[in-house]
Amino acid sequence: MDRRTFLALPGLGLLGASLAGCGADGAGDRAGDRAGDAAGGAVSAAPRTLAYGEDPSQFAELSLPSGTPRGVVVVIHGGFWKAAYDLSLGRPLAASLAERGWAAWNLEYRRVGNGGGAPATLDDIAAGIDALADVPGLDTSTVVTLGHSAGGHLATWAASRDRFAQWPARFPVTHVVSQAGVLDLRAAYDEGLGGGAVEAFLGHPPGAGDAPADPRQQVPLDVPVWCVHGTADDIVPIGQSRAYVAAATAAGARAELVEVDGDHFVVIDPASDAWARTLAVLDTLG
Repeated sequence: MDRRTFLALPGLGLLGASLAGCGADGAGDRAGDRAGDAAGGAVSAAPRTLAYGEDPSQFAELSLPSGTPRGVVVVIHGGFWKAAYDLSLGRPLAASLAERGWAAWNLEYRRVGNGGGAPATLDDIAAGIDALADVPGLDTSTVVTLGHSAGGHLATWAASRDRFAQWPARFPVTHVVSQAGVLDLRAAYDEGLGGGAVEAFLGHPPGAGDAPADPRQQVPLDVPVWCVHGTADDIVPIGQSRAYVAAATAAGARAELVEVDGDHFVVIDPASDAWARTLAVLDTLG
């Protein structure tokens, strides 16, 4: 089974309400206690599940390194914002990040088909990131959002969320890594990406009123963005990242295109050169 077929399967380990509440009471205290003095090299324990809301999809899994984290990476899975795909897609990346010394916050959120879509999905991303402030002992001075496909859209959007009154941020996102991200909603709609996924996410064809949800229309960001994208990607074409980086740099922002060999899924394969190059980017941050 190839990766395209795998990601087309429904369900993919969708977790229920009981998991969302699992370990929430006192979990932050235990997570903080696990942070030691040495950075990286091993994972301190199995990920802990913490809820940031009452909906079954409002939770995240926290993976910590054995020592003091270098910073936090918020992992945001893709799947064209659809409920058929869940945070199980981010678990291999979260494990790899914890092994490299990062605190990994693998974030679930409401999606189209289970109460999500704009603005609920955006509300959840904002609230899920801000919930990191409630984990005792976790330093949020370096917070990187890393997302694949639609998750790349959400990761990049998160860096602009505090521009809008409905999404006040308790702390800023400091860096963004978009992996084959959907960064221009208008272009994605025009190209029919995801079989009408943009219209389903917004609830209508994109228009001027959707600028707050569209990373391309929020250029320039105040933080650096790396766009890691496979040159053979035929699901989210690399033109999405190329155009975003061109617009961002023209506007004076710091943005970098990291072109890698491979398809849409190579960027989330922990054994790939694409992931090694992503880790190398993160190594420059902390």
